[in-house]
Amino acid sequence: MATSNQRRTPNRWQVGRLVERRVETPTAQTLVLEVPEWPGHLPGQHVDLRLTAPDGYQAARSYSIAGPAVDGPGGPRIEVTVQRVHDGEVSPYLIDVFGAGDPIEVRGPLGGWFIWRPEETAPVQLVAGGSGVVPLMAMIRARRAVGSKAPFRLIYSVRTPGDVIYADELRRRVRDDFGLDVAYVYTREAPEGWRGEPHRIGLADVNTHGWPPDLEPLTYVCGPTAFVETVADLLVGLGHPSRRVKTERFGPTG
Repeated sequence: MATSNQRRTPNRWQVGRLVERRVETPTAQTLVLEVPEWPGHLPGQHVDLRLTAPDGYQAARSYSIAGPAVDGPGGPRIEVTVQRVHDGEVSPYLIDVFGAGDPIEVRGPLGGWFIWRPEETAPVQLVAGGSGVVPLMAMIRARRAVGSKAPFRLIYSVRTPGDVIYADELRRRVRDDFGLDVAYVYTREAPEGWRGEPHRIGLADVNTHGWPPDLEPLTYVCGPTAFVETVADLLVGLGHPSRRVKTERFGPTG
């Protein structure tokens, strides 16, 4: 018989069930999963989700956890935000087919590098490209949940205003979460009244909306590989020590 510690090992697959979904954008949805033996996690960690077809074929994908776990009537609940990938195997199923009460295998939490610990007091700068905002939103939500006074700045690069994940919540948090600032970079279409033309993130964006290196901020950059490499190079070029610039990149593995 397994011991309690063995049952709660992060690397063990366990069954979670969908209890809620929220539409974030036309191509992204947040799934709330109830996972009865969830062992807890830190903001920035991720999970593996695995589906098994009737013929035994399995497909697994990694998804960042979008916020702190919360208690539900059947046990802890965690959130993942899924971006549809064209011709993907897993993301179209999770968005279009996966229904309330349906089971899914969950393994985690995973990852110990790209994390923010709530006891940290240093300024934090977050730089997101597209759905790379998900683990950074987990940090923003955790900051509020624990009452942290660490100042946060988020630079969020998206194609158009309609591609902003968590748009309404980010607006509320900028208003209500003292010490949180959010700036946007639009690469294809900007909202009416936005100053400047659509462009890819550059030195002026990072220099204007980020923290100066002499404040020794903790920096987290997440997005597609080219985006992450560009931003990391800009930050190091501005004088931020590479050891304080943590990066996480992703590709279209849907």
